Amino acid sequence: MYKVYYIMHSCFLVELSDRYLLFDYFDKSVLLPEIHYGGSLPELDPNKYLYVFASHSHKDHWNLEILRWAEQRDNIKFILSKDIRLGRNYLIRNGFDLSIKDKIQFVTSMKKYTVDDMVIETIRSTDAGVAFVVNVNGLDIYHAGDLNWWNAEGRGELYGEVYGREYKRMLKPLLNRHFDIGFVVLDSRMGEDGYFLGMEYFIQSIDCDHIFPMHMWGDYKWIQRFKGRPGIANLKDRIIDIEQENMLFEIED
Repeated sequence: MYKVYYIMHSCFLVELSDRYLLFDYFDKSVLLPEIHYGGSLPELDPNKYLYVFASHSHKDHWNLEILRWAEQRDNIKFILSKDIRLGRNYLIRNGFDLSIKDKIQFVTSMKKYTVDDMVIETIRSTDAGVAFVVNVNGLDIYHAGDLNWWNAEGRGELYGEVYGREYKRMLKPLLNRHFDIGFVVLDSRMGEDGYFLGMEYFIQSIDCDHIFPMHMWGDYKWIQRFKGRPGIANLKDRIIDIEQENMLFEIED
């Protein structure tokens, strides 16, 4: 058994027997004031290794202050998209010892990395940075970051078609593979005609046991709306129901 904690927005913590994987943790105080984020990390076992992933530099996916966690624990590493700029002068100006870079693995898109005993693949995003594919302890995990079929209302049909082609092209490396966990965008800002596109293509095209919707800006009613779509009737049980922040899901191997 392993555990998945939904923290907030696109932030999830996966707890395995020997480690934690934390995806896209951010500073909830810097986002839009009309969206109140109350998500917080559970108490972490100090003996378990903590791997912190950040898919890109947007403020709803990344927070510089997480690097300070290395001051309290040695068993921590950061896997950061290279668009997160951490130059020497910037780190010094923000009070970091330059030895923090020894804890960081920067990644670029469409590459494969080995971090300790984990294999990490990166997929190019349709927005910024990367999506992550992580193989660890026999599990295959996908976190989309901002990789999505973006189709904002009012932008026109061509806008959605262009993003749709790119989205499908970026997901090609995932076809004909099995995933245990997928963290996939379901963004209500795209409106009735667009919110479902990325999620629907993912669930219909990729074999994934447990799909966690994310990037919902606290608006969870869209999960049930999506599960009511006729095209996914026989697949909807793969979608995990999220109702609020700070939810814990225990999943059997």
